[in-house]
Amino acid sequence: MSWNWNNYGLPFLPGYSFRDVTKSAFHCPQTLSYKNGYALPRRPTVGIGQEPLLSEMLIQQQLSQLTCEMPDITHDSCDKSPSEDFIPAHVALDKKVLRFYAYFEEDILFSPEEVNRVRPVIIYYYLEDDSMCIIEPMVENSGIPQGKRIKRQRLPKNERGEHYQWKDLNLGMDMEVYGVKYHITDCDAFTKEFMESEGIVLNDPEPMPVDSYSERRKKPQPCYTTPSEFDHLHQFLTMDRKVLRFFALWDDTDSLYGETKPVTIQYYLVDDTVEVREVYGPNSGRDPFPVLMRRQRLPKKIKSENFPTCVLEVSKDEVDEYYSPKDFQLGQTITLLGRRFLLHDCDAFTKEYFQRNHPDMDLKPIEVPKKVDMFQGRKKEIPPYNGFGSLEDSLQNCLSLIPEPPKKNLLKILENDHKVLRYSATLDSQNPQDEGRRFILSYFLSNDMISIFEKPTRNSGIIGGKFLEKTRVPKPNSTLENPEFYSPADFAIGAVVEVFSHRFILTDADQYVLTYLESISSQIPSQTLDSLRQKLSVETNNQPRNQKVQSEITPSS
Repeated sequence: MSWNWNNYGLPFLPGYSFRDVTKSAFHCPQTLSYKNGYALPRRPTVGIGQEPLLSEMLIQQQLSQLTCEMPDITHDSCDKSPSEDFIPAHVALDKKVLRFYAYFEEDILFSPEEVNRVRPVIIYYYLEDDSMCIIEPMVENSGIPQGKRIKRQRLPKNERGEHYQWKDLNLGMDMEVYGVKYHITDCDAFTKEFMESEGIVLNDPEPMPVDSYSERRKKPQPCYTTPSEFDHLHQFLTMDRKVLRFFALWDDTDSLYGETKPVTIQYYLVDDTVEVREVYGPNSGRDPFPVLMRRQRLPKKIKSENFPTCVLEVSKDEVDEYYSPKDFQLGQTITLLGRRFLLHDCDAFTKEYFQRNHPDMDLKPIEVPKKVDMFQGRKKEIPPYNGFGSLEDSLQNCLSLIPEPPKKNLLKILENDHKVLRYSATLDSQNPQDEGRRFILSYFLSNDMISIFEKPTRNSGIIGGKFLEKTRVPKPNSTLENPEFYSPADFAIGAVVEVFSHRFILTDADQYVLTYLESISSQIPSQTLDSLRQKLSVETNNQPRNQKVQSEITPSS
């Protein structure tokens, strides 16, 4: 029999517990048993004088509590509070960023001009995942690699592994990140509104300190060196891409086949060089080389009058004076490298330059005689039609060197495709052999062309078939310059149609002709419609005759 010293009220503490010296079995009872290949829980049996396991006691206690407890929630109750939709943080705070303005000071070593430098930065705090990034704005000509200083990440706050939260940020505080101390001075309007809505009182914004070295760079240091006679660097910086443009006439009448040619004289203020370009008109027949004189400095006075200019080039030592803007006066003739140029006008920038720098000079343009164009006012004459091809095709040979096909009305072709007006006609001829010849005149609405087909007549001695290909037929009184072609308005019953010196008299028409012309009755004369109605109404009353006429109009295959 084992003794349990806890029954005597002793606490289970070291020194109060005793080992049962009479216990001989120290095995752990099995709680799983296998049945049909499955592991099933089995409650260990409690021997005589043994207490139940603690786990068994807990299970029985939980079962008793579940049986004794009454449900507090009634599922049949109608007073259900509406459940609010759960919105995760990455959705509610998406694209919401806090922006703080800060700066940090960088110590400058081994520089006599500055001790430290103030570098402003922008701190972005992303509310969706509490990450931050620090970006330094780019400053032109700073010589410092700027841009993204710290990429987007969670910034450590201390050595315990904590990270910066939006609750830790405020104006006027120092934030140390990776050994650099950033001082926050200001924030934007959204950040201020968000902080106040969360109950955080922001401090007063502080002004951004001014970098002394950057301010000193804006003000040029006084130069105590003796200036040279002329500052070419200042001329380059102030006069770059500024050009005086004069319009002149080059008098080249002294040479063989010479004439007066228009030129443009350009004076570059950046280095006092002059360039002369010819002005070519359309179809002038000259080679496309407009540069008459390349860009160079032109000497005005030379020390030695007998200088061999044909052999050697003029250097700076031989030149006393070069051409300047004062030497270009409108209305005067200027000599450049032995050529005479009459200045008659200039552009707007040149006038503004002289009014600002040389107000005493009068830049009044002068009138120059215009060159008479021998082809001006002459009307282009179209040669007469040679009879080959259509009029439109022949006209294209006169309009361009490589003729293009005449343009077609595609909308008209698509709307009137397979629409044909058919008429029955006879040949008006003085030859008695032409009596009894029957023709079918077809008018194609898609391209306004006419084709004529002759019905074969038995024992007539004339072979029937195609009399005229599809072509546009002009009226007899039209001219080649403005041809007038036949239209459906001209085809009345009994009318005479002259087709290339052949006269045809229209005797009958198809029923579709009257239906189509009545749909566009506003464009068709009333006489044409009346003749068709009168003719087709008689045929309607006489049905056998109508069938005969229809058979004559329809061409045999």
